[in-house]
Amino acid sequence: MDKRILIATVIAGAAFLGGCSEAPAPVDKTAELKKEPPKPPEPVAGQSAFFEMYKPARQWAADVQPLTLASNDVPGRTAEGGKAWMWTAVFVSPSKREARTLFYSVVEHEKVLRGVTVGGAQTWSGATPKSKPFGVAEFQVNSDAAYDTVYKKAEAWVKKHPGKKLSIYLASTNRFPAPAWYVMWGDSKSGYLGFVNATTGVAFK
Repeated sequence: MDKRILIATVIAGAAFLGGCSEAPAPVDKTAELKKEPPKPPEPVAGQSAFFEMYKPARQWAADVQPLTLASNDVPGRTAEGGKAWMWTAVFVSPSKREARTLFYSVVEHEKVLRGVTVGGAQTWSGATPKSKPFGVAEFQVNSDAAYDTVYKKAEAWVKKHPGKKLSIYLASTNRFPAPAWYVMWGDSKSGYLGFVNATTGVAFK
């Protein structure tokens, strides 16, 4: 009786181990390779481009300060809502008495590479009433928010003058107590221009 029990136990154990040692179901590697295609490039707001350029600017000079930030047109690309496909920033170093122009482009075009391009150093004579460096901490309001603020007042004019070029520019002058966004449709002779405090987001009159 004991032998039969022992043999049955061994057979049952072998069957159990045989079931556990079965090869796992094959993994569908094609599913792992299926990934979402890369998203197409999109225009960016000024702050995103600015901080991409600020990183290499800090490596150039520890006391670096922004002087200007401006949107740029890219052939064949249309940007709206306070964003742009390319931005240009000028940084200055008081200790070096130099300025550098940096570019940030979302796409490669003509002779401009995608990403950040650092220009050569140029002599900088210092701040003037029409052009003063400002602190990064003063740059709180993004270009798309400034655009929205100005567009609320400019909407009627813009609709009456379709196709006018949009320019967005950030600078600090004696005219305003803080860095200001300049949002303009058209040009100084035939256009609409609004100013927004880049620290508080309030429109300047």
